[in-house]
Amino acid sequence: MNDIKSKVEKGERLSFEDGLFLMNTPDLLAVGRLADIVRRRKNQNRAHYIINSHINHTNLCVNKCRFCAFQKEKGTPEAYTMGLEQIMSEAKKSYHPLVSEFHIVGGLHPDLPYSYYRDMISSLHSAYPAVHLQAFTAVEIDYFAIISGMSLQETLADLKSAGLGSLPGGGAEIFAEKTRKKICPDKISGDRWLEVMKIAHETGLRSNATMLYGHIESPEERIDHLVRLRELQDITGGFMAFIPLAFHPLNTELSDRTFTSGQLDIRMLAVARLMLDNFDHIKAFWIMISPAISQLALFFGADDIDGTVIEEKITNAAGGQSGKSLTLAQLEGMIREAGMESVLRDTLYNALNREQPALSAAN
Repeated sequence: MNDIKSKVEKGERLSFEDGLFLMNTPDLLAVGRLADIVRRRKNQNRAHYIINSHINHTNLCVNKCRFCAFQKEKGTPEAYTMGLEQIMSEAKKSYHPLVSEFHIVGGLHPDLPYSYYRDMISSLHSAYPAVHLQAFTAVEIDYFAIISGMSLQETLADLKSAGLGSLPGGGAEIFAEKTRKKICPDKISGDRWLEVMKIAHETGLRSNATMLYGHIESPEERIDHLVRLRELQDITGGFMAFIPLAFHPLNTELSDRTFTSGQLDIRMLAVARLMLDNFDHIKAFWIMISPAISQLALFFGADDIDGTVIEEKITNAAGGQSGKSLTLAQLEGMIREAGMESVLRDTLYNALNREQPALSAAN
């Protein structure tokens, strides 16, 4: 721990072995103290939040990931697909002048044409030009390239021209191939996920990155995942934030697993902050780990607690206990109670004036 502390204080990069030690040491408070050093070095006493709304346009998906409770098959009672009018209605229902982001992810629908997704982005961008559209995981982008007959470069450039602002970080799950094949055998490989993100960054689209933890992955696989993200960030610089995603077992094929512990949630955020030295932001996604743990995470390396999250469906389908939204006052109160400066941000981490409508568009 003293060797790692020395590296952190000097701003030196931690090794795989360092990361594995941090994952396994019982001294969680020491890990947190080191993560807090890096957090304050990068973000001082600021903690970020956003006013955003989630749109999950369909739960039909050709992938059958064992950890997913959101996916439904065609013809089942719970299956749904929003038409363009319904999507626009959902956007209108959740919009007010301070909303700066629509966060859009869904399943890989077996029948919808590529035009459905492009029209969605184009229509939302036309109706809400000041709202940033963070939409479609790398898994979805790869699927769109297949159904459209275009290359990844062409698909991303076309969506960007329609109004796509950035990509969320979902679909990364765990990169280690042996475990990935056990939990999501139909999903693109970890290497392919990284390739899609590399091309997105080269196209001028920034993105987030995630890791699903608390299922059957090992500590070694968690650190391998972080190192591979760090390596791509060295090349592109296109990742904005890293978000560890806690596995929720209810209604999944891994329902025999337990919910993640608060100790693991905090450790993952702290270790990520220490390993991902080239990422500016680490996000404690409150809907995954609860508002209480997210608030505590601000002392363990996290500088972002996400946002209002209106109407998120994916985590809730797997037994999420945190609810579907928080108010502006609740988010600010969480940060203020932790003794930190709350910063209302847009998707690209530009600070916004709380009293003024969000002015940041996709660019």
